[in-house]
Amino acid sequence: MEQHGADVIVVGAGVVGRSVAWALASGRPGLRVVLSGRQGAGASEAAGAMLGALGEVTEASLTRPHGRLRVEMALEAARRWPRWRDAVHGAAGAGAGPGGDGYATGTFVLLNAVSSPLDERSFAAIARAGRRYGVPVEEVEPAEVPAVRPLDNERPLRALHLPDEGFLDARRWLASLDAALDALPNVTRVPAAPLRTSGSGYVLEAPHRLVAAPAVVLAAGAWTGPLAEALDPDLMLMPVATAEGTAVSVAAPAPLPAVLRTPNRAYACGLHAVPQADGSWYLGATAAPALDPGDAPQLGGVRFLLDAALGQLHHGLTTARLHRLHHGNRPIGLDGHPLIGATSRPGLWVATGTHRDGLHASPLIAQELAGEILDGTPSRWLAPWRPERAPISDWTVQEAVAEAAAHHQALAAEARMRPPLTGAWPQALADAYQQQLADHYSRLPEGFVLPPELAPLAYEHATALAKSILDHLHRREFGR
Repeated sequence: MEQHGADVIVVGAGVVGRSVAWALASGRPGLRVVLSGRQGAGASEAAGAMLGALGEVTEASLTRPHGRLRVEMALEAARRWPRWRDAVHGAAGAGAGPGGDGYATGTFVLLNAVSSPLDERSFAAIARAGRRYGVPVEEVEPAEVPAVRPLDNERPLRALHLPDEGFLDARRWLASLDAALDALPNVTRVPAAPLRTSGSGYVLEAPHRLVAAPAVVLAAGAWTGPLAEALDPDLMLMPVATAEGTAVSVAAPAPLPAVLRTPNRAYACGLHAVPQADGSWYLGATAAPALDPGDAPQLGGVRFLLDAALGQLHHGLTTARLHRLHHGNRPIGLDGHPLIGATSRPGLWVATGTHRDGLHASPLIAQELAGEILDGTPSRWLAPWRPERAPISDWTVQEAVAEAAAHHQALAAEARMRPPLTGAWPQALADAYQQQLADHYSRLPEGFVLPPELAPLAYEHATALAKSILDHLHRREFGR
C-alpha cells in the first residue's frame, strides 16, 4: 500500500476537528494536514448552535472556580467569532453554498410557569453575570418577546433579553468549514480509518494509502477515549462520558427573529428554539448522560421535548411539519470539564469533552491548540483542561447531591408532576430525591465527586461508572 507523509493528522470530523484542521492549515500554509473522520452520531451535526456566553450561565457557574473559568472562556470565544467567521467564509467563497449560515444575534431567556427554584437561581445568575462582565442584559416584559404563544399555564412570567448572544445554523456552518478546508491545498480529507503508533510517530491506515505523521490530534468527541487507549494504554486520560441529545427542526407557523430559551435545568441546556437559515425552527434539546454513545433517539426523550415545545413556546407548532430529527452524543469529561491539550505521549494531542460548548468554543479551542502545536506557545485558556489532569472537583459530595436533587425537582416541575396535597407529599418527594441520590453517591469510590450534571450515571450505570472511576484513580496512583 502506498505511504504518504503528513505533518499533523486530525482525527474527528465534528466542528472541533474541522476547526483545528482549519486553524493549523491556514495558520501555516506549508503544513500538511490530514483530516480523518465520518459524519454520524457526533454532537456537531445535531447542534442547535446557540453561541451563548451568558445563556448557559447557572448559579454554579458563578460560584465554582472552574465554572467561572468556563464562563470567561465562553465570553472570549464570543469575542473571536466575528473575525473567525469572516476568515472561514473568505476562504470558502461560493463553495459554502447559497443562503448563508443563518448567523444573527439576540436571545430571550424565559422564566416560565413550569419552572422550579433552580430556574429562578439561574435566571438571576445570568443577570449577575451580565453586570460582572459588562455584557448587556435587560429584563423585558414577557409580552414583548416575539414569536411566543404558550399555553396559559406554561406562559413566561419573566424574561431577559441578551442582545449580543449569537446563533447560527450548525449544518450550514459545517458546510462553510468544509468549503474552506477544500480550498486549502495543504489539507487532505480521508474517511475514518484505524490509527496506530509507528516508532515515534503515527500511521493512519486510510483506504488505499498509509498516512504517516509525527503528530496527531484526537478530536473524536465521545469516541476519543478508546482511540487514545489503543494508541497508548498507559495514558491517564480523564474518562469521557456522553450526553445523548435529541432535537427537531420544523416548518414553523411564524418567523423566529431570535433565540428563545429557558435557563439550564433538569440536567440539560433548557428548552430552546433557534432560527435556522431556511426559516425553520430548531427545537431542542434532551440530555441523557451515558458512559457510551447511543446511535438513535429514545422515544421518551422525543415525547418530552415535543410536549415542552408545544406547551411552553408555541402551541401552534402542533401543525408544523417535521423537517428533521436530530440526534447526537455530546462528549463530557467524567469530572464535568473538557480535555484539551498535549498528552504525556509525544506528538499526541486531545480536544474533546466540551459538552454543550464545543461549537461555540471552537474558534478559541482551534486557535489556542494550533498555537501550542505550531509554536509551542502555552495557552492560558487551555491550561486548566489538560487531558491527563487530576480530577477537577469544585463540589463536595453533599453539595453535588443537593444540586442534583434540585435538577430532579426541576424535571418534575417541567413534566407538570402534581403530588398529592395531603401527608406533606411535596416535601416528602423532595426528601426522597435527596436520599436516593445520597445513597447512590455513597457507593461511588472515594476521591472522585461526580458532578451534578452527570448524576443520572450514578443510578442508571452504577456498576460501570464505579469501575471507570476506580480504573482512572488506580492508574493515576499506581500507573498501568
